[in-house]
Amino acid sequence: MARLALLGGPKTRSIPFPPHPVLDERERKAVLSVLESGRLSTFVAAPGKHFLGGEKIREFEQLFADYHKVQYAVAFNSATAALHAAVVACGVQPGEEVVTTPYTFTSTATSALMANAVPVFADVDAETFNISPDAIEERISPLTKAITPVHLFGAPADMDRIMQIAKKHGLKVIEDCAQAPGARYRGKLVGTIGDCGVFSFTENKNITSGEGGMLITNDERIADVARLVRNHGEAVVANQPRTYSSSILGWNYRMTEIDAAIGIEQFKKMDQFNQTRNRLAKKLISSLSNMDWLAPQRIPPEDYSAFYVVAFRYDEQKIGIPRKKFVDALNAEGIPFGAGYVKPLYYSPIYHENRPFIYRHYRGAADYSPGVCPVAERLHFRELIMTLVCRPPATESDIDDIVSAVGKIIENKHELEAYNP
Repeated sequence: MARLALLGGPKTRSIPFPPHPVLDERERKAVLSVLESGRLSTFVAAPGKHFLGGEKIREFEQLFADYHKVQYAVAFNSATAALHAAVVACGVQPGEEVVTTPYTFTSTATSALMANAVPVFADVDAETFNISPDAIEERISPLTKAITPVHLFGAPADMDRIMQIAKKHGLKVIEDCAQAPGARYRGKLVGTIGDCGVFSFTENKNITSGEGGMLITNDERIADVARLVRNHGEAVVANQPRTYSSSILGWNYRMTEIDAAIGIEQFKKMDQFNQTRNRLAKKLISSLSNMDWLAPQRIPPEDYSAFYVVAFRYDEQKIGIPRKKFVDALNAEGIPFGAGYVKPLYYSPIYHENRPFIYRHYRGAADYSPGVCPVAERLHFRELIMTLVCRPPATESDIDDIVSAVGKIIENKHELEAYNP
């Protein structure tokens, strides 16, 4: 009889992994407090108000700014909105270029398109999975205005070299920290190194407010413009009645008081959550270290990852099992793993047949052809596997189940010859 669950054998794990996010009485009380107050948004331009949001929003912003030791934090209803505001606030003009990685969530790049700018994709490093500084240099053109590095899977990008490139060419740097709250690069918190940093609080992130995002910066102009973008472009003057006059094109990107109340309580637990992620991730990586066909994402010892996910390079030739078969076998054992992350973004139809109108006026040479970022393509289509389960409230025994399932598959890999997905 088959031992592998994929072929009818018993599962290594028959119960789901613990649910995420971790919410408790503190979040419930915070939400009830807002409901009882009757103030759910409070972006009210009454005399004496600055249209900066309600009590909880401003408290959340202050906590975030204090933690990162920056002057300004601006809350948004999503990190996508915050990225859009960052592109505008950094002065990127229509037809100019923003260099970023193709191996990221869609809005890292489409935030440039939202400002009628053009994303240009630079390849990633094969070991860190983050954007390659050498590839950035190759993509700089006279139209380049900004660089948006992503701290992918919670691990910091090579910010020293990226900042050197930015200084050399006079470019702004927007750090996409959506997956990396609390991560550190050479002792510096991510988001504090570039001109601004953007964080995400969607339900599956390290901390959540349900939906939400935050922009941090030490640049007063970036903060001011970000607030305008967030709030219909209206500049409201203290002690003056609202005029409904917009100084720039803006949107309604405002966070609610309920989101902020949840975010405050989650933020208080962020370091504890990240410590758990590090402990579980390092246990998994250490337990699989004798398997030379798995190479974990390289994180320099002087850096600290927030371990949004744990990712490995999978060497099909060494193990002799096609990646899809291996991942299917793991999933069948009750262990959630994925093959690849997202297709390199330039495979999306928006960069081909459904192009936004800005491309009619664009005079640059952005290339979205298959093969333009070969390392990202190799990782996605052939090598990368990843799991989200190394996060609270999971425990060491949950990690033991992952290791047991991997061992079981290797011990019985001959059975996979009968599996044809």
